[in-house]
Amino acid sequence: MKPAPFRYVAARSLAQALELKAEHGDEARFLAGGQSLVPTMNFRLTQPAMLIDINPLKEFAGVRKNGADRLRIGALTRYRNLERDPATAADLPLIHEALPHIAHPQIRNRGTIGGNLAHADPASEMPAIVLALGGRLRAQSVRGERWIEAADFFVGALTTALAPDEMLVEVELPIAPPRSGSCFMELARRRGDFAIIGVACTLRFDAEGRCSAARIGLCNAGDTPVVVAAAGDCLIGERVERRQIDEAAAVVRRSIEPGGNVHASSEYQRHIAEVLTARALACANERARRGH
Repeated sequence: MKPAPFRYVAARSLAQALELKAEHGDEARFLAGGQSLVPTMNFRLTQPAMLIDINPLKEFAGVRKNGADRLRIGALTRYRNLERDPATAADLPLIHEALPHIAHPQIRNRGTIGGNLAHADPASEMPAIVLALGGRLRAQSVRGERWIEAADFFVGALTTALAPDEMLVEVELPIAPPRSGSCFMELARRRGDFAIIGVACTLRFDAEGRCSAARIGLCNAGDTPVVVAAAGDCLIGERVERRQIDEAAAVVRRSIEPGGNVHASSEYQRHIAEVLTARALACANERARRGH
């Protein structure tokens, strides 16, 4: 199939892009990598009247430090650049581990982190990871800018807190601190397919070896990416061992409500979530103990 007719404009500046979005609202869509948007247009699931191509806005690509403990990633940063950037492995090990699981190399060559997050597919890896890391996202419009916590950004399937005139321009994430460990795991039918279930977890320990912070995020476990706060809470203050890991994994299984599909029932997804959570927590625990 082919997309419905639309008007195309290559934005020469951020101001022009935002003015066009303010004028046309939901009738206009931003075009970044196009790896999520264009297929939906070809199937006519999305029929924007205007495409605003923001690829010329090079200032919104790249990674930079914001102080000693935060990184800011421009919304136009392509996954291939994140994958090859040494700073990703050093400062964002959870993302570095997850990147090879995201679609295929051809898609990562074009796909952008901002486009993926704005598309807000609950089966996609990056929304769950940004949520698990406790990131925040910067939106801009002709009215000004605002920061949105990741916990407030994803409001439904393919739906975000972005207003009709706003553009996602930047993502801010914490750098992995000392005495911390992370792990990403997913189960998919084939490499590059959407995950049946994906799990992203982070652990941090104090000087006495007790867990001081724990977050467990999941993709394809509901209408939005999910963080199971109760599962992380049961690890706080503990010297994390097998009993605590199994308890947290059981909490995840009881807490999620995956929708099921032709490839996996909701009960099977819950089972896989429990298994992967236990494995990912064990791996993150070992990495934190080793200082990686």
